[in-house]
Formats: sequence, structure tokens, C-alpha cells
Amino acid sequence: MIAIDPDTLLRGRDKGGWLSLRSVEQPQALVPLDLLPDGDGLLVSSGGSSGCRQICLQPWSHFDQSAQATAFWLEGMGLVPSELFILNPLPLHHVSGLMSWWRSRCWGACHEKLPPILMKQPRDLLQFCEELPQWNSVPSVVSLVPTQLHRLLAHPAGLSWLRSFAVVWVGGAALSKADASQARSYGVRLAPCYGATETAAMVTAVPPDQFLAGEAGCGAPLVDVELNLDSDLALKVRTSRLAIARWSERSPEQLQSVRNQDGWWRSGDAASLSNGLHIQGRLDGAIHSGGETVFPEELEARLMEWVQQHNLAIESLLLVAEPDPEWGATLVGLVRPIKPSDHQQLLDTLRFLCSSWPSAERPRRWLICKELSVGPLGKWQRGRWRNWLNS
Repeated sequence: MIAIDPDTLLRGRDKGGWLSLRSVEQPQALVPLDLLPDGDGLLVSSGGSSGCRQICLQPWSHFDQSAQATAFWLEGMGLVPSELFILNPLPLHHVSGLMSWWRSRCWGACHEKLPPILMKQPRDLLQFCEELPQWNSVPSVVSLVPTQLHRLLAHPAGLSWLRSFAVVWVGGAALSKADASQARSYGVRLAPCYGATETAAMVTAVPPDQFLAGEAGCGAPLVDVELNLDSDLALKVRTSRLAIARWSERSPEQLQSVRNQDGWWRSGDAASLSNGLHIQGRLDGAIHSGGETVFPEELEARLMEWVQQHNLAIESLLLVAEPDPEWGATLVGLVRPIKPSDHQQLLDTLRFLCSSWPSAERPRRWLICKELSVGPLGKWQRGRWRNWLNS
């Protein structure tokens, strides 16, 4: 059975078996029926950046456990989960949007699905919410991706909307230092977090009071989660709500375990665990240049901070790798300008900003890419832009 809305999802749960969670636009479930194990639950597409479609098998009980762990985290801050108003701007077919709604069911809390178009229209968004009876009458919580947060912080109505929340979870991609600083300066109660489809959503989070006091990173593990690092600094997660299996387009004739023999799931993210979880970048996005390991995401965050400081007319920026016979790989900078301008001057400025960087980190070329943009949930589909570079 296929679920594209809450009603069909609940009917599927009552019917039993495995239910495929997808949007109207997505193709039919690709997992062969004869591969599905006994039991029931959801087939949820991963929102990662692996470059191919992956689907996690998550039993219903794992979503219940995830909601309970989040409730325990909220209670530690003095919030009562059943008394919260949950606003949900994320799609149901991704685990982040699913869990916003699922938590409301588990907690007995009010839930409001926000029309996606409103997230690009802050004034209309604020007006829509002000007409809801629960708005400002009980504590509200919301989950956002950094792209949504950035857009809202840049608009007075969006900022007013953000300041109304008791908790604003933000995850799914890196939170820029500039956006974190602006949120702190206006008292926006952000809770940077980390999670995945494989873990049934959030596994770490920073309490808003600690964020406002200056804490960086993604926070400490929730009550049912353990964290560790592999030898190459890959983040490992152990929790009883790990997906029981995963299907991938790369190996379509079999299911794969997401955990090793000791029960750990190895993520694709390089991390450190000093004073909470800190994500360095995707290991599959890291490049080896002249014997050095370089994480493009760290460099992009540094550049975008400078872009904002210097008021450069740049909408988005991405660093991708291309093979180099001497270095192994070097970086190329792709830039999407905000408006028509002197593009050469813009690129020259970026070259100057990077001129003091170590050779392995310094982009060798800069190109204008007018169609450059993130995916639906604010994540870069790096394979797509590497293909663009080579086309």
C-alpha cells in the first residue's frame, strides 16, 4: 500500500504489512515485495546525499520510540509535550515531516500542516498563523531546514514568526555561523539537531537556552542514543530505533543491514564529539588533494560568512571537485549571482578572499552557474553539480 497523506497512512497501519511512504510526484516503491520481511512498518526514502535512491524499513514502534525520546528532551526544559502546538512546514514523505505529525499523535498535541508556499511568503505565513486559535495561546514548536530559516531571518515578518516559538529545531544540513549569530541576536530559540531516516529522525539536539548562550554544534545525544566515532572520524550511532534494513538502487536485489555486528550505524558524516556533536562534513563529499583531506562544506560555510560580511550579490555557492593529475583532485567554485552584475568582478573578489588559504583548500577555478540550487529539503545534490561541471 502507498501513503501520501495521514489518513491513508493510518489506514495502512491498521491493515498491516509494509507501507510505502511517498509523495504524489515520486515513482512507485522500488523495493521488490519478495524482499520485505515479516512484520509491518514504513518504507521511507532517505533524504541523504548518496547520489542514489535509498529506502529504509522502519517498524511503527521505532517512530513511537523516537517521539518518546523527544518528549523526554522537552520535559527536561519544563515543556509539557501534550500542551504544545506543532506547526509542520515539511513534507510527510520525508522523515522530518512525518515525525512532526507522528509526535502530535503520540503526545496528544495539536498539529497544523503549513502550506509549502507560505514558507516563501513570510508576511502571509505570519498572517496565516495569527488566525489559528492555538497561536500564542500555548507554546509552539517547529522543525525547519537551514534554507527555510535563512529566508525567514531575512524578512521582518519571518523574524517575528520565528520569535514566537518555544523551540525551533533546525537540521538536515549545516547551519551557517551567520544565521546562528543573527538568530541569537534576536532571541530566536533555535535547537540545532542531527538525525537521519536510518535513526527515525532526531538523535541529538541543543536546548534553546544553551544555543542562545553560545553553544555550537548539534548537541548531546537523546536518552535512547549512543554516539561514537570510527577510525576515519565517521559518526556512528547506536539506538534501538535504527532501521531494520535498507534498500538501495545500487544493490536492488537485496536488503542491506544498516548496523554492524556491534549494533552501530555508520553515518556518512565526519564528526567530533567534543562538548556535543559537531559535524565536519560528508565523507563522500570530502576530497583528497595533494595528500590533504578537504571538506568542501566547511569551506563553503566560511565563504558564505564572508559573502554576507562583504554584502556580495551571491544567492548560493558550491565547491565541487574535479580530477587533477598532480593533486588527485582540486576544487572548482560554482556561484549563482543574485542579479545580473559584473560577474568577473564577483569572481575576482572570491579569488581574493581565498588567496591566503592552503593550496589544497583553494579553488582553482570559479564559474557562474545561474541554475545552482539546493534540493527540496535544503541539501546539496553534489553529484548533479559535478555532472553539470563535466557537461
